[in-house]
Amino acid sequence: MQNQIQTRLYYLDAVRAFALILGLVFHASLSFMPIYIGWAVMDINTSEAIPPFVLISHSFRMALFFLIAGYFSRMAFKKKGLQVFLKSRAIKIAIPLLIGWFLLRPLLVSGWVIGAESMRGEANILNGLKTGFASLLDLPAHFLIGTHLWFLYYLLLITLTVVFISKLFEQRTQSKYYLTKIIDSSVDFVSKSSWSPLFLAIPTIGALWFMQNWGIDTPDKSLVPVLPVFILYGACFTFGWYLQRNPTYVENLSTLSAQKILLSLGGIVSAILLSKYEMNVSHAHFTMLKSAFLFAYAIMLWGLITLIFGIFKVFFSEPNKIVKYFADASYWLYLIHLPLVIYLQIFFAEIQLHWLVKLVSILSLTLGISLLMYQLFVKRTFIGRIISANDSPQRK
Repeated sequence: MQNQIQTRLYYLDAVRAFALILGLVFHASLSFMPIYIGWAVMDINTSEAIPPFVLISHSFRMALFFLIAGYFSRMAFKKKGLQVFLKSRAIKIAIPLLIGWFLLRPLLVSGWVIGAESMRGEANILNGLKTGFASLLDLPAHFLIGTHLWFLYYLLLITLTVVFISKLFEQRTQSKYYLTKIIDSSVDFVSKSSWSPLFLAIPTIGALWFMQNWGIDTPDKSLVPVLPVFILYGACFTFGWYLQRNPTYVENLSTLSAQKILLSLGGIVSAILLSKYEMNVSHAHFTMLKSAFLFAYAIMLWGLITLIFGIFKVFFSEPNKIVKYFADASYWLYLIHLPLVIYLQIFFAEIQLHWLVKLVSILSLTLGISLLMYQLFVKRTFIGRIISANDSPQRK
């Protein structure tokens, strides 16, 4: 059994790294949207291929991250006990959130200022940097908001909520027994089913319906939790938490099937086709179209998650030094990437090159610089010990 668990964890580490690194690609692609979306800068070379990619990748990447976070969190919770677990969450989540916000918020504000000026043809880098760092003088206004680190804030809240509920039910033995039995039966049924994306999509629609936009909102504008987002990512975290109760659950969920592939493709195609109606609020069948879109979106979300589990199980179940390196570095890469991405987007925005060449260049430079920083200043330092992905069992 122990060998099964360790083999399984290799591909789950790779899944976690993929979810985070996909965020780099997602953010790097936003400047190539064919319409202005309020991003720091809009490139002169855009592509109609970007909106479908943004729609698809945004549907599942953070849901996948929270699911994996729930899985590894329960593993650490059972291994370390409550007090040590809470201390480790404070170190791994709260400290990067606080320090990261103070370091990254001025750089991101600067990026938006410089980007806006560059689109008017009058970029002033020094002035942008001054404005960015001067924004800290507005504290406590905007504290801990306005960055991509919102996911750490939600991860902290969701972790504390799940642990609190878990400990609460420990005091109620009979209630815990019946609830655990129901949850275990449900998780076992869903994980074994080839139609699992469909079963998981049905409750997901409830959270999606109350989002401000079609799809999943980005809750980066307030410390007051956005309830639909909190519920959705909290449910993903809790599902991952319960998947860890039995090694067969995630193994079964990771089984590839024709049904999962067909559901995923159907969800993707339907969501792309229906997404064009989001702005057409005067349409006679707007509510029906929204309902159909959200159903397709939810199936796409869970279909892609289960397919990624299955594909990564096939290719990354064995130890791999490169995969391990990126798995260890992925948390750092996601924390640090956004200012680099934005500054590079601004640099390339007015250059006449094919959009794909620019996108690959932005990603390559961002990864190269971030990995160099990781190797020199993070991996073997106290920073690396704080953010290291050490929840999984020690590898041989």
